[in-house]
Amino acid sequence: MRNEKRTKERFWNRARFSQMPLRYQLSILFVLVGIVPALGLGVIVNWTVDSIVERQVEDNTLQLIGKVNQSLDKSIENLQNITYLTEFDEDVQQFIDGENESNEGQVNTARIQTFLQGFTTLYPDIAGILLVNQNGEYISNEMYAYNEADLVQEDWYKQAADQKGIFTVIGHPGERSVTTHVNYTPDEVVSVTRALVDPETREVKGVILIDLKLFSISGIARDITLGKNGYLMIQDKDGGKIYAPDDSVISQLEGHWFEDASYGTFNKQMGDQHFQLQYQTSSYTGWRTIGVFNTGDSALAVREIHFYVICYLFVVCMLGLTAAYVLSQSISRPIHHLMSLMQKAEKGDMTLRNLGNRGDEVGMLGISFNRMLQEIKKLMAINRRKEKQKQAAELRSLTAHIKPHFLYNTLDTIHWMAHKQGAHDVSDMVKSLSRLFRIGLSKGSSMIPVYEEIEHITSYLQIQKTRYRDRLDCRMDIQDEAKGFYVVKLIMQPIVENAIYHGIKARRGAGIIRIKVEKQTEYLLITIMDNGAGMNEEKLQQMREKLTDPLMTIDKQSEEKGSEKSYGLLNVQARIQLAFGSDYGVSLDSVPGEGTTVTIRHPLLTEPQVRADHVQEEVDL
Repeated sequence: MRNEKRTKERFWNRARFSQMPLRYQLSILFVLVGIVPALGLGVIVNWTVDSIVERQVEDNTLQLIGKVNQSLDKSIENLQNITYLTEFDEDVQQFIDGENESNEGQVNTARIQTFLQGFTTLYPDIAGILLVNQNGEYISNEMYAYNEADLVQEDWYKQAADQKGIFTVIGHPGERSVTTHVNYTPDEVVSVTRALVDPETREVKGVILIDLKLFSISGIARDITLGKNGYLMIQDKDGGKIYAPDDSVISQLEGHWFEDASYGTFNKQMGDQHFQLQYQTSSYTGWRTIGVFNTGDSALAVREIHFYVICYLFVVCMLGLTAAYVLSQSISRPIHHLMSLMQKAEKGDMTLRNLGNRGDEVGMLGISFNRMLQEIKKLMAINRRKEKQKQAAELRSLTAHIKPHFLYNTLDTIHWMAHKQGAHDVSDMVKSLSRLFRIGLSKGSSMIPVYEEIEHITSYLQIQKTRYRDRLDCRMDIQDEAKGFYVVKLIMQPIVENAIYHGIKARRGAGIIRIKVEKQTEYLLITIMDNGAGMNEEKLQQMREKLTDPLMTIDKQSEEKGSEKSYGLLNVQARIQLAFGSDYGVSLDSVPGEGTTVTIRHPLLTEPQVRADHVQEEVDL
C-alpha cells in the first residue's frame, strides 16, 4: 500500500506543471499560445460557415420560390383578365343571354370562336377557352363536349357558379365531359373558371372555362434547381399535385406539415434520406410551391470549406508542434547543460566552467555561474584558513584557561595565609581578586545572571577602592526583579574601568559611579554614570561612530600603533550585537566637566543562550 501510495504521489508530482521539465513546460506553453487559438478559430469558422451557408441557402431558396409564385400568379392573373375581356364582348354577352337564336346565329358563333382564337394565338400556353350559358349551350375555339352530357351539371360549372363571379382556380380538372382537339389529359392542363353574373339580379348566366397547359407551369418550376439534386413541386390548396418531377417525394408529404404558416422551412426523414423542405403559399392562387433538396447535397459546399479549414489547421498544428519542439529545445538545452554543471559542482568539482558563447540571459547566467565558482573557491580557501586559525585560537583559549585556574587557586591560598597572619586588608583584597577571577571564569559560560555580574563589579570596585580610598564612591540601584535575568558576562567591568581611568581619575576630588539596573517592558536597561571629566562634542561623536561598527574599529585599531584605543567599550558593544543584533548594545552621552553616562540595552533572558557562548571567541578572533 505504501509503495502504491508513493507511486501515485510521484505521478501527480510529475503531472504538476511546475514539476515538469522546462522543455515540456515550454512546449505546452507554445501549444497553448499558438495551436489552441488556431484550433478555436477553426471551430468558430466551421460553425460560422455552417450557419451562414445554411441561412443563405434558405434565403436564396425562399427567394426562388417567391419568384416562381410571382410567375405563376402572373400567368393565372392573365387568365383572369382574359375572362373579363371575354365577358365584355357583345357577341359573348348575346350568347350568354341566350340571344344567339337569330338568323345570324351561325355568324355570331363564328365570330366568338374567332375572338377566342385570338387569345390562344396571343397566349399559346392556353389549351382552350370554353363558354357555357345557363342553357347548357357552349362555344369554344379548341374545346368540345364528347358526349351529350349537360355541362351545367359538371363539377367545374357548379364550382364557378357557387363563387358568383369570383375567379376560381380549379387546378387539374379531373373527370369531366370536355376535352380538346389535341386531347390533353386532365393531368396535362390546369383549369380556371369564372361565372358570368347578371349585375342586377346576381343570377348566373354562364361560365367561362380556360385550360392552361401544364407545360407552361412546369417549365417555370423545372428551370429552377436547388443545389445539386434539389427541385420544386407545386400543390393546390387541397394538397393535390399540380406539378412534381419524376421520383419526387410529393406523395409522402402530409398536409399538417404546412398548417402553421404561409411559408417556412423544416427537415424531415423520408425513407432512408433526410430532406429539407422550404415552402411558400400564394395568396392569389392558394397554390403551395415547395423546394426539396437532400441535406447531404446541401452540405457539399460546407464540407469543401471544412476540408480546407481542416487542412489549414493540420498544417498549422504540424508547424506549431515543430516550432514548439525546436524553440523549447533551443531554450532548455543550454539551461539543462548549465544545470548538469551545477549538479557536478554540488558534488565538489569546482574546476568546471560553462564554455557557451550565448549573448542572451542564459549566456549571462553561465558567466555568473563561472564567477560564482571562482568566488566559492576563494571563500573555501578563506574558510579553510579561518578554520585553521579558529583551531589555533581554541588551543590558545584552552591553554589560557589553565592560567586563571592556577592563579585563582594560588590567590585563594594567599587569602587564607594572610587571614591566618592577621593581614586582613591583604586578605580582603586577595579575596576580592579571587572572586573576580572566579566569576570571570564562570565555568566556561559567556552568560551569567545579573546578580553574579553585580558581584563581579563589586569585587572589582573593592580592589579599586583599596587604591583610591576616599576618592572613589560607588552607588548601586539594582531592581530585585532584574537580578535573575541573564546577561553577557563582563559587560559592566570595562565600562566602570573607563569611568575610573578616563573620568574620575582626571577629576579633582571624590568621584561617584552610579550603577542602575532595571527591567523595562521589552529589554533590560543597565545605566552606568560618573561625574568625571566627561568628553567634548567632537570626541563624543568619534566614539559614537566607532560604536556603529565595533568589530571593524577593533581590527583597525589593532593595526594602528599609538592610536587612542577603546577596547573595553567596543568589546562590550561587539559581544552584545553579535549575540542579539543591532537593536541592542551600548549608547553614550557625555557633558564636558559633568560626566559620562553609558546605557546598555540587553534582551530579557531567563536562561543563557547558546549563541552567546561563542561571542567572546568571535570578538577575540
